[in-house]
Amino acid sequence: MIVPNQSNIKVHFAATENVNQFNALMGLGSNYSLYTVYPFLERVLFKKAKHPLIGCQYKTKPNEIPQFIIQNSRHTIQDSGLFTLMFGSQGGKHDKSFLDSYCDALIDFTNSFGQGSTMVEMDTQKIFGVESAWEYRDRISKACKNRMINVFHIEDGQKGLDRLIEYSDFIAISVPELRFAGKKNYCINIANYIKNKKPSIDIHLLGCTEMKLVQHLKFCTSCDSSSYTSGVRYGWINGKRISRIIERSGEQLVGGECYNLMTQHISPSIADALILNIKSEMMKYEQYAGPQD
Repeated sequence: MIVPNQSNIKVHFAATENVNQFNALMGLGSNYSLYTVYPFLERVLFKKAKHPLIGCQYKTKPNEIPQFIIQNSRHTIQDSGLFTLMFGSQGGKHDKSFLDSYCDALIDFTNSFGQGSTMVEMDTQKIFGVESAWEYRDRISKACKNRMINVFHIEDGQKGLDRLIEYSDFIAISVPELRFAGKKNYCINIANYIKNKKPSIDIHLLGCTEMKLVQHLKFCTSCDSSSYTSGVRYGWINGKRISRIIERSGEQLVGGECYNLMTQHISPSIADALILNIKSEMMKYEQYAGPQD
């Protein structure tokens, strides 16, 4: 579990709703995970799902995936999937009534399948304004027992940040948002401001893949990254082609049981690349972020 106000940041491997990826993480002894709830809710709210749940041992019972992740992790974060909803393949002009339906589905799913996770709120500031986020924040906190991560966005402004700090015991800063706005360096200032104003608060760095930034912010509680999937996506790991990886070399790292489970659903070459990429990232996290036990 995450210890409140701990001394070093814990890096959560994102995209673990892809169980083949989580199987590799589990085999390598990873402790911290993040999954998005979006693909599960998409199957409730839309006639046709476009976000695939990759073939795995839970193909016929996908709603059991979150508990598999939670039970095999020291700490798990459940992302709300709001960004994917608004800007993914099902994106478009979803009105307030649809967001209300999404909120209801999020609450029902979390209470049924997401117990034990720390949930990221529905941070709707960019869609319907700051007060809408407070409406959903209040609604979800009353309906779910999970610990919640409240998210600061640029739209909140200084007064909104102070209000969030006062309200929250776990707050997130969206690193990609600041980067896109050309304000990446503000992240360090914001994190220090939050911690100085409320030393007991926990801070999560959403989508933080830059280890130098993590090194500056080791006083934060957690961050998440999907960088471990880059080898499979782009064909390179640390400047070397994944096509040069010796077949089944990953099996030695995760053990036969995990490896065989993975290769029932993906090719050995993909499994090997994924495993070696994870191992490489874990070494970086230990170096820059501190112990990941």
